[in-house]
Amino acid sequence: MSTSFDVVIVGGGSAGSVLANRLSADPSTSVLVLEAGRSDIILDPFIHMPAALPYPIGNRLYDWKYTTDPEPHMDGRRIYHARGKVLGGSSSINGMIFQRGNPMDYERWAAEPGMDSWDFAHCLPYFKRMETCLAGPDAWRGGSGPLVLERGPATSPLFGAFFEAVQQAGFPLTDDVNGYRQEGFAKFDRNVHRGRRLSAARAYLHPVMGRKNLKVQTLAQVTGLRMEGTRCVGVDYRHAGRSRSVTAGEVILCGGAFNSPQLLQLAGIGDPEHLSKAGVTPRLELPGVGANLQDHLEVYIQHASRQPVSIAPWLAHHHKPRIGAEWLFLRRGVGASNHFEAGGFIRSNDEVAWPNLMFHFLPIAIRYDGSKPAESDYGVHGYQVHIGPMYADTRGHVRIRSTDPFEHPSIQFNYLSTETDRKEWVEMVRAARTILGQPAFEAFSGGEISPGSAVETDEEILDWVRRDAETALHPSCSAKMGIDDDAVTDPSTMRVRGADGLRVVDASVFPFVTNGNIYAPVMMVGEKAADLVMGNTPLPPLSDVPWYRHGTGQPLYPPGDPRNAAWDAVTEPPSAALANS
Repeated sequence: MSTSFDVVIVGGGSAGSVLANRLSADPSTSVLVLEAGRSDIILDPFIHMPAALPYPIGNRLYDWKYTTDPEPHMDGRRIYHARGKVLGGSSSINGMIFQRGNPMDYERWAAEPGMDSWDFAHCLPYFKRMETCLAGPDAWRGGSGPLVLERGPATSPLFGAFFEAVQQAGFPLTDDVNGYRQEGFAKFDRNVHRGRRLSAARAYLHPVMGRKNLKVQTLAQVTGLRMEGTRCVGVDYRHAGRSRSVTAGEVILCGGAFNSPQLLQLAGIGDPEHLSKAGVTPRLELPGVGANLQDHLEVYIQHASRQPVSIAPWLAHHHKPRIGAEWLFLRRGVGASNHFEAGGFIRSNDEVAWPNLMFHFLPIAIRYDGSKPAESDYGVHGYQVHIGPMYADTRGHVRIRSTDPFEHPSIQFNYLSTETDRKEWVEMVRAARTILGQPAFEAFSGGEISPGSAVETDEEILDWVRRDAETALHPSCSAKMGIDDDAVTDPSTMRVRGADGLRVVDASVFPFVTNGNIYAPVMMVGEKAADLVMGNTPLPPLSDVPWYRHGTGQPLYPPGDPRNAAWDAVTEPPSAALANS
């Protein structure tokens, strides 16, 4: 293999796959992707079967198995963080839920100094460029991109009860949480196509592997950046038990919210005080490296089902051969879905301007790692909602512990550390219970399994969250874009501020975490960054595409939709009932 490339991409995950595809489209640009994990071989059902998603979590062959430091406001618990240890990164082991976030997320980004070109109008064309939405392209959705999106069928009677219950609770349905109006409940888009997970690597990287100017090296862990002063000229890495080096005109870090700041700090880029304590000589003072760390926390509210309508029986071992055969030969059946087929977003009270609470409904009572709750009087059948606030004002950090690149860094999110976060958690749980307690579920509910009737007061709810909450696996914002003193990445070039030949493109560059699962925003950042890196004229903003803003008098449905006649007949939108349900 050559020891010199025009561009070296560190990390073959979500953003890295996008960049590898777009940058190597120019045959005069040589591109090397260094991925520390192994290949995502097509015969591996634990990656490619959607329903097998619990299996890679916690498995050392698929997962880097990070844990936080003891979280001071979570009873000192260490919160487990799964990160993909395979080509495609976490897109090869995640829940396959595709959510852009709310347009107001990007208006919030654009309100930061220097971030004008990251408002929703500028981001929308890149969301559209990357996707083929099988529900149909329109002003909001794309129809010719590499990432094929299928909408969940949500045909189980439990999904029907869920959609009826949210309306009984006073919450609206929406046509598409990635379209005109995010607020409300709908079937979800998923990174599943023809019964198979469509990871970033499968959508972007594998179709172009034959390009002569693109080289993808797996099992290659970057151990350091080769610096000449403040210019990055290449990387050092380990492969096949040997130390190797490669020079580059540009190095782009795509390792995610943990690995990208770790590599910057190992190179002496960061807070001088922290670097010195870890034994690293400071090279470039950027105190924001590893700071501003954000995430979403979640819990499951679980109910027993009195009717045998959940998918729980399919978990029995004697069903697994049939599930495997149907998936392998027909690409259908239980194995062909991630089963996160519907959910939605609401506002916790009338003071918030856009949705701040997220729901994922699942037609089974089970933990993300595949472990089931104890059986109820009604047997194994059950259902649950995954819930969590989207805009916690908590902030954490990623900090190297030593000069050893193989040692996991110190990670702390400071979950539940603010009054606002705790308040929204109480509102979140009460809103979920309001929905699950509606008449639509009367024929199904065998009672709440978790947390149960013993958890009722505000403090009991918070105690339960401290004991039981898990990460929703959305770490981000630890090398944020901007031009203020705490910013790390230049929003107009993706370059590390004060450094040459070095850029960051992944979830770490978010200034604020978005409202929902973060895979789609990461892919959008990758698409837009590709144009910035290549010096292309960015796609023109879609300033004339409307989107719903609560409290502005806009119709509930897109302008011109005949359903707005009913909207005009009421004095307040259905969403105004959220806090009073």
